[in-house]
Formats: sequence, structure tokens, C-alpha cells
Amino acid sequence: MLARKNPISIKNRRAEHDFTIVSRTKAGIMLSGSEVKSVRKGKVNLGDAYCFFQKGELWIKNMHISEYFEASYNNHEPRALRKLLLRKSEINKLQAKIKEKGFTIIPMELFESDRGIIKLEIALAKGKKSFDKRASIKEKEEKRNLDRLKVGR
Repeated sequence: MLARKNPISIKNRRAEHDFTIVSRTKAGIMLSGSEVKSVRKGKVNLGDAYCFFQKGELWIKNMHISEYFEASYNNHEPRALRKLLLRKSEINKLQAKIKEKGFTIIPMELFESDRGIIKLEIALAKGKKSFDKRASIKEKEEKRNLDRLKVGR
């Protein structure tokens, strides 16, 4: 199989700022044809998206995939619910963790596997308080300053 020139990788940049990541999992995602073409063009926004359980299945809500212009009347709904594909054991583990107070499942990255399949990396996360956010920003700035000093020598 030929490797793609520009493999897609769309990240949720706010996720690590707003949440403490506990664990990560890769999941398949059910998409229609026009959705796949929009994803390959990079027309996706994961900013407001979150995952939830419904009847023992994991779904993602508020993931915005822009309409594909060339799809005409067969286009998709940009913010439609999309089913995530995981093994039953993985779903059960996530469901057990979600029942604990403060945990949620958020999308981290939408990417293309080496086989050309579009996957979604999801994370079990716990929300940060405002003082936690300030502390993590301070740590990043200190690390950046140390790196500058090391390079400057």
C-alpha cells in the first residue's frame, strides 16, 4: 500500500489545557463518504466535542465536519452524532470509569492510520480547576525558559 503524502492529523489543542488526561484509547469512527472527504481536506473542529454512552454504545457529539462542496444533495449534517467503534471490553472499562465523579471522555486527535482508515484518539480525562490551569502554564513557561538557557550556552 502506498503511503499518503500528507497524512491527516487534527488535534484538540484545548484538551490538555482544560483537562488532566488519565488514559488514551484509539477508536474507529463511522463516517459517510462526504464526511471522509472533508476530513481528508482537514475541515474538522474537535474543540467542543465530547463523548457519551447511549444504550451501551459510545457516541461523539458536537464534532464539526464541514460539508463537502462537491457532494451536492448527498451531503452530511456537520454536527451529527457519530458512533465510535471499540471492543466491548474497552467500552465496559470506560463506562465504569465515567461513573466516577469528575471523569469525562474527550476527543484528542483525529488521524489516519497506516492502512488509510480514519481513527479518533479519545482520552479519559478529569476537568482542571482554574488554579490547576495557572500552575500548568507556569510549568510550561519555566521549561521553555530552561530550554532557552540550555540552547544559549
